[in-house]
Amino acid sequence: MKKHHNFYLQTAAILIAFGLIGRGYAQSQKQDFQSTLPDAPQTRLLAMVSSPGELAMGQASTTQSASSPAQSSADSMPTLTRMQAEQLAIKNNPNVSVGRLVAAAQHQVVREARSAYFPTAVANATGMDAVLASRISAGALTASRLFSHAGAGADLNQLIADFGRTSNLVAYSKLQEKAQNASALATTEDIVIAADQAFYNALQAQALLQVAKQNVATRQTTDLQVKEMTENKLKSILDLSFADVNLSQAKLLLLDAQNNADSTMASLDAVLGLDHEVVYKLIDNAGADQTPPPDPEQLIQIGLQQRPDLQAMNFNAQAAMKYSKAQRDQLFPTINAMGTVGTVPVRPDQYFTSNWWGAVGVNLQIPVFNGFLFTAQAKEASLRARAAQEQSRDLRDRIVRDIRTSWLAANTAYQRVTVSAQLLDEANLALKLAEARYNMGLSSIVELSQAQFQQTDAAIGNTNAKYQYSLALATLNYQIGTAP
Repeated sequence: MKKHHNFYLQTAAILIAFGLIGRGYAQSQKQDFQSTLPDAPQTRLLAMVSSPGELAMGQASTTQSASSPAQSSADSMPTLTRMQAEQLAIKNNPNVSVGRLVAAAQHQVVREARSAYFPTAVANATGMDAVLASRISAGALTASRLFSHAGAGADLNQLIADFGRTSNLVAYSKLQEKAQNASALATTEDIVIAADQAFYNALQAQALLQVAKQNVATRQTTDLQVKEMTENKLKSILDLSFADVNLSQAKLLLLDAQNNADSTMASLDAVLGLDHEVVYKLIDNAGADQTPPPDPEQLIQIGLQQRPDLQAMNFNAQAAMKYSKAQRDQLFPTINAMGTVGTVPVRPDQYFTSNWWGAVGVNLQIPVFNGFLFTAQAKEASLRARAAQEQSRDLRDRIVRDIRTSWLAANTAYQRVTVSAQLLDEANLALKLAEARYNMGLSSIVELSQAQFQQTDAAIGNTNAKYQYSLALATLNYQIGTAP
């Protein structure tokens, strides 16, 4: 009996010794593992604005005081709505100014072409000292003699008929002006959709930043709870390791979200035509999500009528046809009326019988042969006009395709909003159940970590779905030529 008693005492002592060694080893491993974890990122989170959309996370989290300096900084930011962003982009973006200036320059081309209808008057004043009655004997076929004299006069030239060439050139320049005005409008709409895209991208990035902040707060709370339970020997060091890893992953996600929010805001500033950084508090004033249009065929008809780039292409094709006719009209004669009048107050009287001169006449210029230049120019212009018509037809086909694909994308994005919201609700419920099971000791940290990951992923997907649908509607409006 005494031998058995000694055996039990020895066994108990060995077990206690192993337990103390194991605890010391576990504590050392815990300290070594925690020393490798990154520190909490020193990000300027609250310098950004809060997302206007509700980001339901479905679990308790630590909240920051409303009176904090960062929150005060967020409240002092200038606000910006989507409509204001569009107006600023139209006002400040240099591409809009370029389009309008080029359209104004094209209007002057119309005046240049129309100037052929008006007479051309030239005034001259000439004084000459020459060897009296000498002749020019080289460099020109002329019988004129040179006299010392001084005189002044004017010449007048008026186009009578050129068989439609000038009228076709004027029509060509007018159509080019209409095409340029339509191109300027298309450029404006391009800037508007670019502003919408940059606005929603920045708004989405700010909303995702809030998700990342909430995720860090939740993981931080879990990490603290697991640490307390580990110190009280209710959980193992493995649970704390999983919690630490999850917290580090949340911090990395937060860093990426912060960088994305900053970069999208920089892109928005560039579209708005700003040469310096301005961080706006973005406000989505679109209201409740509207359903996409039910009939794409009606949208296609609207797009074919209203798209300014298609109008510009059609005007260019018509202008090319007018220019082709103008080039062909070079083969026809040109009739001009001419007149000249002047006086010679200083002259040799023996050679000049009067101190003034004057004459009127009509000149008919008939092109005979110039190496087939006019024929080649007419053929070139005709081929280019046909090419312009084919380009217009190609753009028309692409518009039909783009409207269909944009309508499909808008419908899909609308359906994703509902599905992602349901997924978020389910993930929130699953996370609550996983937390309850873990706190009661019915599940492992792996199940809780998986539930937290799924809930974060669902929150990100729901945020993306809402703003991607708004962007899809703006793109659809752009494709049909309707200002958002």
